[in-house]
Amino acid sequence: MGHKKIQRIDPLTMALPLGGVDSHAHLDGPGFDSDREAVLLRARAAGLAQIGCVFLNPGDFAARKALFEAHAEVFFLLGVHPCDGQLCTEENLAAMHAAFAQEPRLKAVGETGLDYHWKDCPRETQIAAFIAQLHLAREIGKPVALHCREAEEETLAILESRGFKDYPLLWHCFGGEAGQARRILANGWHISVPGTVTYNGNARLREVVARIPADRLLLETDCPYLSPMPWRGTRNEPAYTVFTAHAVAQARGANPEEVWQTCGDNARRFFGT
Repeated sequence: MGHKKIQRIDPLTMALPLGGVDSHAHLDGPGFDSDREAVLLRARAAGLAQIGCVFLNPGDFAARKALFEAHAEVFFLLGVHPCDGQLCTEENLAAMHAAFAQEPRLKAVGETGLDYHWKDCPRETQIAAFIAQLHLAREIGKPVALHCREAEEETLAILESRGFKDYPLLWHCFGGEAGQARRILANGWHISVPGTVTYNGNARLREVVARIPADRLLLETDCPYLSPMPWRGTRNEPAYTVFTAHAVAQARGANPEEVWQTCGDNARRFFGT
């Protein structure tokens, strides 16, 4: 027997009122060079009022921020990804500091953190880069967008030992257990939910998401990665945030429009947009 064909649903048929926010997208990458304008138009039509575009090093930011010059709905995040921790040099930290001073659309430091899944960067280098960016965020008074994969205990220990309890921090791309969520929330931080919450095998994640306080919850795509159902396995894009919103609303027994607006308001408050 063959596999059942997936029905690809146009996100615009599930559009929500303008007011949503995709809090974490990588729209500057080459995967969007052929149709970036169309992607941004679809996002707006789907109900996204704003999108957070994440730049992974200051060189990329300087070279590609102009792609969004005509799109005031796109705000920026800038950091060094843990897998590229070796790029978190004194020179690049100085460039990041200067960029935040000069560009008002830069709203958060990140994504930064620890990633022990991939072996691209030694753990000691990742830790040093993470701590350096935490210092930067505190120095310039900006929130932190956190990346954590297979390094939860060490990430939490670093944050807690350095006094980041109640500091504005967003745990990006959350996919963890209830105990992890409780510890994140106890530290006063926010949680961002990606399209993986729509996957059939992620019932446990939906149970966790159902218990996150409404005022701490954000939505994201992490595009071009982690497309939600029914677009899993294809390039992700901001418009697909609507599928995540509908899944989160169903898990919480809530109205999708209410979840959409509340998560959007949370993002605007967190990033100060």
